[in-house]
Amino acid sequence: MPGTSRKAAFAIAASASLALLATACTGSSGTGASDDPDAETTLTFWHGWSAPAEVEAVQANVDRFEEAHPNIKVKVVGNINDDKLNQALRTGGSSGPDVVSSFTTSNIGKFCSSGAFLDLKPFVEKSELDLDALIPKPMLEYTRFEGTRCALPLLGDAYGLYYDKDAFEAAGIEQPPKTWSEFAEVAKKLTKTRGDSYEQLGFMPNYHGYETVVDHYMSQWDHAYFDADGRSTVAQDPAFAEMFTYQKKLVDDLGGFERLEKYRNTFGDEWGAKHPFHTGQVAMQLDGEWRLGMAKDAGVDFEIGTAPMPVADDEADEYGKGFLSGTVMGIAPHSEKQNAAWELVKYMTTDTEAVVAFANAIRNVPSTFPALKSPELKADPQFKTFLDIAQHPESNSPPASVNGATYQLTLQDFGYQYESGKVTDLKVGLEKTAAQIDRDIEQTK
Repeated sequence: MPGTSRKAAFAIAASASLALLATACTGSSGTGASDDPDAETTLTFWHGWSAPAEVEAVQANVDRFEEAHPNIKVKVVGNINDDKLNQALRTGGSSGPDVVSSFTTSNIGKFCSSGAFLDLKPFVEKSELDLDALIPKPMLEYTRFEGTRCALPLLGDAYGLYYDKDAFEAAGIEQPPKTWSEFAEVAKKLTKTRGDSYEQLGFMPNYHGYETVVDHYMSQWDHAYFDADGRSTVAQDPAFAEMFTYQKKLVDDLGGFERLEKYRNTFGDEWGAKHPFHTGQVAMQLDGEWRLGMAKDAGVDFEIGTAPMPVADDEADEYGKGFLSGTVMGIAPHSEKQNAAWELVKYMTTDTEAVVAFANAIRNVPSTFPALKSPELKADPQFKTFLDIAQHPESNSPPASVNGATYQLTLQDFGYQYESGKVTDLKVGLEKTAAQIDRDIEQTK
């Protein structure tokens, strides 16, 4: 869906735009809030959605909030990217937001450590919210950093496997693959070459292949990005070498990097009707829950299947897990209406009716257990796949870092070099990458 497309774009761009936050914002570990939440007041809420249907869905939830809290009015401002958010949080002032949201979960380390988002712990405790019982663990993790909870999740994204059921049937494949070795065989069986290109590619494995990025692959292996001392483990944890080795072999087996890249350059836009999964150019696609609606809107002429992505062969008991991310919501530290702001944050992120209504409207994954299990949630069998992934105990998201997504981008850059053959020594390459990650984090502190 269009709103999620911005999430993917912001995840990279926003890591640089927030570089000044660490020295620009200060937050309070206490509530620091003296406003009367029962008094007449007006809040300003900034969010990133801009598509008409999404903007309407946000406003509908705000309308329900105002009905439940008649003393609080909310001025909603949409299409706010992290550049605009960064500027407002650095400068403060009465013209800035009271309540903020971001699509960039990878920046939560910056938001929390710099005080760019207010510490919500005192508000959570005052409201006696049991977040562990309310919110799936990965979503709790990507909204806090080193003990500071500066945000709550506002809907989530779960990533899984889309596949062309008609292509599966034609190839004699009865069910989606559950392990990576099975996946490689299925991808090869679904691939039909045409000259030096393809009539149909089973799967586009390259790291530029629309969501086939390093951290999405890594979610299907048991792994740890950092050790207990915060040092990068990408060179020591064997899961990383296994993933890079597997992906490189898949690239080679499906035709080689150059041939795949040439074919990839014929693909339509990731967020348009000519996405390669929509057009049948690829028979399988790693993607988020929003792809289902986009594919149907594009009028695909085949039956769509969904399933979790496969897992490592020796971790078959963890099949069903996946990569999670989503929108985060918090309070601006400069707001003079923090108690009232908390009422809005609490409502939009924990009220079951609000979460379900918003999820139904924009087809994202609910971010609370009650909403995930609500009978009011619109969940056809294909969409239910992503609801199950969101609740799987082994589903995961990359850990927060003080310098945001920098370590992920460093590892991704290495992936580009390795898959293309510009780097051939995997062990040495991962060691250099780990050293760079550690240097970057040290320089941020």
